[in-house]
Amino acid sequence: MNEKLIINFTPTGMIPSKTTTSYVPVSVSEIVEEVHHASEIGITMVHLHARDPISQILTYDKEIYGKIIEGIRKYAPYLVLCVSLSGRDFSALEQRGDPLLLEGDLKPDMGSLTLSSLNFNNAGSMNTPEMIQDLAALMKLKGIVPELEAFDIGMINYAKYLIKKELIQAPYYFNLLFGNIASSQANLLHAGVMINDLPEESLWSLAGIGDAQLKMNALSIAIGGGVRVGIEDNIWYDPYRTKLANNIDLIKRIHTLALANEREIMTPQQFRLKMNLEPGNGKYGRKF
Repeated sequence: MNEKLIINFTPTGMIPSKTTTSYVPVSVSEIVEEVHHASEIGITMVHLHARDPISQILTYDKEIYGKIIEGIRKYAPYLVLCVSLSGRDFSALEQRGDPLLLEGDLKPDMGSLTLSSLNFNNAGSMNTPEMIQDLAALMKLKGIVPELEAFDIGMINYAKYLIKKELIQAPYYFNLLFGNIASSQANLLHAGVMINDLPEESLWSLAGIGDAQLKMNALSIAIGGGVRVGIEDNIWYDPYRTKLANNIDLIKRIHTLALANEREIMTPQQFRLKMNLEPGNGKYGRKF
């Protein structure tokens, strides 16, 4: 059980656009400003997606990621930053691994690692065994910690396979995601089975896709886990879809739930200690 509450902030994602919600931050300056505001309220880490400045569609370009990271660290030098290495739109290792090549003050602390292929409502995310292992090996080489994304119990089993192959090392951080049409559903039984099957020395957060976000966040806060929260997973504030969400209101709601459950927010510095990360403020990634 995590004594303090990990808040993993996901401000942008791949799907939300300005045509569906004006609240989604897509430009470098918008993302930096949103993360700055969120860090002032209180978050532990942020899961970043970069967008092309002209088309506003997803990009893997490390130069754009670098600008986002640089902007955030001017205001929040201790915040734990994770870059997306998603396979939904990009299939080559050179594309997906590009943000991992950033160094120095621009080096990300973590990179997302989805532990198998999966289908969403209208698209698939390809993550072959070779790709997963290559990304894990590159992160190990660069001293960047995987943010392990599991949508079902088989993905947790694959994480254990990576442990046996010494491609990932303890301590581990898992995002467990529920409510996707082709994955584990957002209920207590599915969550309990996945949490129970995690390897030792694991920190974990629960996420809910769409209407399941609040349900899974609230459940996790109640039982001692962390949360993944933001417009990436749900653009609506209420289950009836009458009010579009903004990221700051979503984070404030998590703080309200945390207070009601007597959960303190885990600071970035505390998370860094637990995850054997460098202390921040000029030193980033895993301690060698």
